[in-house]
Amino acid sequence: MDTGGLTLRGLTSTPESRRPLIGVTTSELRKAETVSPTPEGEPPRHEMALGLTYMKAVEVAGGVPVVIPPMDAGLIGALLDHLDGVCLSGGPDIHPDHYGQEPHDQLGPTAPDLDRFELEVARQADRKGLPLLAICRGMQALNISRGGDLLQHIPDRWLEIEHRQKMPGQTASHRVDLDPSSRISSIVGAPVIAVNSFHHQAVDQVGSGLVATGWAPDGATESIEDPDRDFLIGVQWHAELMVDQPDHFELFHRFVLACEEFSVHRLPAVVPSR
Repeated sequence: MDTGGLTLRGLTSTPESRRPLIGVTTSELRKAETVSPTPEGEPPRHEMALGLTYMKAVEVAGGVPVVIPPMDAGLIGALLDHLDGVCLSGGPDIHPDHYGQEPHDQLGPTAPDLDRFELEVARQADRKGLPLLAICRGMQALNISRGGDLLQHIPDRWLEIEHRQKMPGQTASHRVDLDPSSRISSIVGAPVIAVNSFHHQAVDQVGSGLVATGWAPDGATESIEDPDRDFLIGVQWHAELMVDQPDHFELFHRFVLACEEFSVHRLPAVVPSR
């Protein structure tokens, strides 16, 4: 993948076996009846979907990406014990049941099982202190996991910006103004960043311990973080589609470095005696 001419000298010299293992949540679940079978391939069945750009962004930033498939909630902790960080991916709308609201008439398709799973991943990863990078829907899930809620349809409050752009994802459609004292502003090296936009919902009431750190020109919240954590950041834009630009690449780079640090200092797993 093109990284905008950036070199990865600080990371590619790291032995492959010591790169941090970073889990990326599943974006969508697709029912068998909606899947078009490949000729001479497997029969239609329920599938999980995740854009490869998330995996490539983690990889070029120096991490080893692994997909986190939906699973029984009782198994999530065991999986997280082997990971050094978690990226919460984008995806469909989160059902408002999870933050105590009635569905808006513009609510898009939802996946209740995926909602429950991703929210539980966010909560358990948070409790374990893993570095977290949350993207688009992932930022919204992170906020809900901390007790926050969402504005279900941005045009109900703001009409100045088209938050669901029609341009390709590698193209910026608006700016985000960042709190100059925030961690994300420090990471990207500026108080403003040009971003893409593929959402119609937004963080409204910010969850416990989180602060809003970035805003679109119309006022919509575009980034959140926990200032007391080494790396717990959510962005509303799809940064994984823009890692050929230095500021977006740096977000993933610093995430991977935080995961490396966590890997070094985490407590070793206790092996039960037989």
